Amino acid sequence: MDMDETALRRSIPDSVLPYPKGFRNRSKYIFWKAIYPIHGTGRDFLLSLGVLHHEGKQNYLLGHIAPGRTMEEFVKYLETRQCRNHFIALRDDDEVVSVRRVVDFEHQYHLRIFKDGEVRGHYEFTPESHPKWHMEKVGQEPRREEFLEILGDWIVPASEDLIKRASEPASVTRILGRNPF
Repeated sequence: MDMDETALRRSIPDSVLPYPKGFRNRSKYIFWKAIYPIHGTGRDFLLSLGVLHHEGKQNYLLGHIAPGRTMEEFVKYLETRQCRNHFIALRDDDEVVSVRRVVDFEHQYHLRIFKDGEVRGHYEFTPESHPKWHMEKVGQEPRREEFLEILGDWIVPASEDLIKRASEPASVTRILGRNPF
């Protein structure tokens, strides 16, 4: 990789949620706007203390970056498809980049790129709209065909056999060493 991982992540513009309708969602929106500046530090602090624990990779393997394409070029392409830095997300094992394409305040497409060029993605609730549902993976969907349409020839799609083998075990997030749900 030409650019180091930290520089690559920093080169991606942060995602911005649209201002939602309804008092409840607007309250959540204002709350998140207030904690965004400290969220990463707080999350990383809880991870370092072992209060919050995250390991593994998400399900929903899509494929690998196509031969002849670099991760930097792929990330630049994703920016043209409205994918932005998902700075809130916990980092999966060997993950280099996490981006999301926001649909509305409540929904997003979440895409992760790993050191070996592997690409995984899913559709889900945003953590800002439904934090508990987001952590519990409620409503999480593969939406493989939609991702493949967005990604085009930038990736080589994984075979069905490889997808099946890569889907277990999924990433695990725990609070205080046990699954709180």
